[in-house]
Amino acid sequence: MPLPIYHHPSLTVLIDDSDSFLRSVSFQLDPSLASKCFHDTRAALEWLCRNSGPALRPEPALSASFDAYPRSLPQCGVAFDLEQIHRISFRPGRFMTPSVLVVDYSMPQMNGVQLCEALAHLPCKKILFTGAADEKVAVDAFNRGLIDRYIKKSDDDALERLEAEIVALQRQYFTEQSDTLRDLLALHDYNFVSDPAVAALAAQLGERFGIVEHYLYPNPGGLLMYDAEGRARLLVLETEEGMHSHLEMARDNDAPPSLLAALEERCILPWFREGDGMYSNDFGGAWHKFCEPAQLCQGRQTYYWAVFELAPGDLPERAVGFAQFLREHQAETV
Repeated sequence: MPLPIYHHPSLTVLIDDSDSFLRSVSFQLDPSLASKCFHDTRAALEWLCRNSGPALRPEPALSASFDAYPRSLPQCGVAFDLEQIHRISFRPGRFMTPSVLVVDYSMPQMNGVQLCEALAHLPCKKILFTGAADEKVAVDAFNRGLIDRYIKKSDDDALERLEAEIVALQRQYFTEQSDTLRDLLALHDYNFVSDPAVAALAAQLGERFGIVEHYLYPNPGGLLMYDAEGRARLLVLETEEGMHSHLEMARDNDAPPSLLAALEERCILPWFREGDGMYSNDFGGAWHKFCEPAQLCQGRQTYYWAVFELAPGDLPERAVGFAQFLREHQAETV
């Protein structure tokens, strides 16, 4: 699956007219899957319409500006502030983004298919929980694109399947939210976002460091990553061209021979935090404090990469970690 340009934990919304069933499901789900329950379909519909969709998510929608030019053929230029992407991580409400709905079919006010049809304009993914007699209805709803999955409540592994499908659909949600912008970025200096090798690398680092959210970072190009406690790391990715630029800038600024040799050998990856990220005379012989060993990722092209631990002052704002959100969310729902 392609690498989402941003991904963070999000909300699963459970809708069923049985309070006891809702409590049972939310209790048995993995605690890391934050959920919100509704037994009233109209209340659920109103809440989702207020809190979903590209224009009304807790974080402002990523947006581009267009400049049209009077030419013989319609043309436009697209300007996008890439800083918008990682700034999402500074918004505590990001974890309340509803990404997956789990809807019971048999409900008195409106059935699950009718509810999903009423919410068809929203980007959240939809799972229909059905009884054995409702399977034909579920298949029809799936074929019509109203739901993304259906699970029979009577299946022995229903809850295990539900949990697995929620995780898969949450990732699919963010992948689809990224599709258009990813294609644009791939045409410029951020083509690593479309490289399967980089997606695999991000997954490996996610396992190693317990990463629960990541965001495209513009300068230096890479991924800003957070673990559940909100500890930040920056995966920096450079191409051969980028490494050559670092070397040329270091030469132009009379860098120490040891730095020039390390850059020529491609054994370090620098990130000089002040200024434009390149070496300047101000860093002098302390250059090693701003470098990490370079490692290789061979994808559609060769990438040099390193992970930098971020101190609190390295980012303009502090991100609330997912673990803190979960503690507060669970306290509110008890």
